[in-house]
Amino acid sequence: MRGSAGAGSSTPTQRWAAIGTGTISRSVVPDLQACDGVDVTVVHSRDASKAARFADDFGIARSTDDYAGLLADDNIDVVYLATPFATHHRMAREALEAGKHVLVEKPITMTSADAAELFDIAAAHNVFLMEAMWMKFSPVFLRLHEEIADGCIGQPRNLRASFGIPFPSDGNSSKWDVARSGGALLDQGIYPITLAHSVFGVPVGVTASGTIREDGLDVAEHFTLEFSDGRFAQCSSSLAEFTELTASVGGETGWLTLTSPFWATTDLEVHARTPLQIFRVPELIEYPREGSGYQPMLRAVRDAIGNGLTEHPAHTAADTIAVMRTIDDIFALLRRSP
Repeated sequence: MRGSAGAGSSTPTQRWAAIGTGTISRSVVPDLQACDGVDVTVVHSRDASKAARFADDFGIARSTDDYAGLLADDNIDVVYLATPFATHHRMAREALEAGKHVLVEKPITMTSADAAELFDIAAAHNVFLMEAMWMKFSPVFLRLHEEIADGCIGQPRNLRASFGIPFPSDGNSSKWDVARSGGALLDQGIYPITLAHSVFGVPVGVTASGTIREDGLDVAEHFTLEFSDGRFAQCSSSLAEFTELTASVGGETGWLTLTSPFWATTDLEVHARTPLQIFRVPELIEYPREGSGYQPMLRAVRDAIGNGLTEHPAHTAADTIAVMRTIDDIFALLRRSP
């Protein structure tokens, strides 16, 4: 990495292209437009009419269905990629090779090998690349790590996190489309895994079980990540049923809970310091939500690009690839299960 990311960059306005017009883009683009120093200049969809409607809805000057033409445009600095998972590797690679900075929705790719290749390409072309893991930039996530570092719960020893929601399976949800979503683990399980990696590092062992359809779509899984010195994380993800949507980190003198839904929460419960606070009345730390919650991440990306970084120190290439390797390991176990 070159330079240092931080607020207060005096770089010129960054010109962004939004690629994809689905639900996530409709949440992220308004937050991006709220960031100083950013101009969303064009929106792309394979369907020109969808791109035009999106541009009209959000006051974007241009729309297009020509991705190659967009990448050839010297008036675009940054590409925000929010397309089906299976397209991330190809479309991000093309953008990086065209000299564009890229922020790509999670999961960055379908495999760790593809993720590593993208980061190699970004480094070779001296452009920025990051997976849009907004959870890691939220004030409450940062506070969780501050409390751990301050010894609030003593040495952290265990973690529990799950993301299970019964999405409609009547054909109206892309979650059940293996060609678009990639299944529960890539879409939802990536959040518990990322949280566990951020607290404990890279696991030394993985056990997993779950349900995979004949077409390869994983419907649900539960898995344990084992770390050195007996530490562990118990996690699950599902498209078919609810799981309890909080996350907690337990230690020697208490525990911390990210309230539901943990990956998007603004609240932290501190079960520590006194018996009353541990067992009956935890301290509740609340943060205001900015827009849809993506603004802290988007400002961080803006500043990193402005300061000449090719990756962000809060969510590095190594971080992203390590999580994808854990996902690869879980998939391998699921596919071997009878």
